[in-house]
Amino acid sequence: MKILFATMPFDGHFNPLTGLAVHLRQRGHDVRWYTGPTYARKLAALGVPHFPFERATDVNGENLNERFPEASKRVGPKVIAFALEKIFFGNLEAHYKDICALHEGFPFEAIVFDGAFYAGRLVHEKLGIPAYPIYPAPTPAPTSTRMPPPFFGLKPATNVFAKLRERIVNAMVEGSTKSGMKILHALRAREGLPPYVGSVFDLHVDTAEAIFQIGAPGMDYPRTHGPKQMQFVGTLVPHKKSKGALPAALEAKLEKYESLIAVSQGTIDNRDPDKLFVPSLTALSSPGSKHLVVVTTGGRHTDDLRKRFPQDNVVIEDFIDFDVLLPHADLFICNGGFGSVMRALVNGVPVLAAGKLEGKNDINARLDHCGLALDLETERPTAKQIAAGVDRVLGDARYRERVAAVRAELATYDAFAIIENAIVGRNARVTPSCAEIRSGKPIEESRSS
Repeated sequence: MKILFATMPFDGHFNPLTGLAVHLRQRGHDVRWYTGPTYARKLAALGVPHFPFERATDVNGENLNERFPEASKRVGPKVIAFALEKIFFGNLEAHYKDICALHEGFPFEAIVFDGAFYAGRLVHEKLGIPAYPIYPAPTPAPTSTRMPPPFFGLKPATNVFAKLRERIVNAMVEGSTKSGMKILHALRAREGLPPYVGSVFDLHVDTAEAIFQIGAPGMDYPRTHGPKQMQFVGTLVPHKKSKGALPAALEAKLEKYESLIAVSQGTIDNRDPDKLFVPSLTALSSPGSKHLVVVTTGGRHTDDLRKRFPQDNVVIEDFIDFDVLLPHADLFICNGGFGSVMRALVNGVPVLAAGKLEGKNDINARLDHCGLALDLETERPTAKQIAAGVDRVLGDARYRERVAAVRAELATYDAFAIIENAIVGRNARVTPSCAEIRSGKPIEESRSS
């Protein structure tokens, strides 16, 4: 089967889908990928043919601030309006026309894309190609009753005042999408398509064959009256050829300390070490500490941080394979990037979260609400906040108990099998359950027995 992957050129949108793409290729499908030119090397290493942007502008995590220096000055709903208009809908027509053109030479039979790749719906409507959006984080996602509006770090309303606040914020959020939606409406009119009526967050709902959400219900607020074709798929992780190894300096220290605390500021939002690295190290590095503190810098500030924090209980590396490091960890300190959070939960590690930008406030609020993390509700925690947070999470067994329950829940899903069967199964419109997949029987036989 010919399958096209299409993603926005951001690591959080691209990386989670790489393991699935490789899996489908190994299963004999012809998988190719449309995304920005910055991912050419990664796709070559995966063995996945790359269709780079032709008409579209490559706005990615590395050049975003350079292309739009005014973006950092916007706050609140203005951030949403800017991102939708300039980043996600600004390239909408170019993405759509690029894909229509490449379809002539690669007549793909299904399109798999991240939930923020809004051209996926247009491709479905104009070419009749089955569409399969994958949401790499729980926010923004299709709307559902009892779900608070996205991007404000809100938890479900429990009283009349919170419900009123939700309605006000929701109106602000929807209002901020109007300028971006004008781009969509104009393009649909030019293409002879009927007007779209509804929230931008529901754009894929009435056209997608299936909607896949990474994660599990135990990590999210209760969803009611959501899209009938939406389902959780558990863990969907980036592809890697082999497992890494612990640095020798770290392995030698594992037995010397009571607990191991891993610290990460991600691979994009790691330019300013004072946001999370420095307060964490200031709080936790000391000659008499019982904690071994392991910092992965993502390749930035490593040498400077080593000079500033030379204590024996500190290990600072550019990169360490999380699947090797986190099984030893008792706590993970991060800004709330969902890929990193998923790796922590899969390895049974509670989270101390400090991040508010790019939807991280919503992710962290959910983790806190579900008892999986302590959300410090700030982008720049102090050393005192970090120290108190570490003591609170490590001192409360309920965090580890909740994480253990979600870890077990995630283990019940087989994301590759669920998604593959939805796309290429005998009945692509009826997504099989995990039990049906694991039975090894054809879906029709499993349902009739």
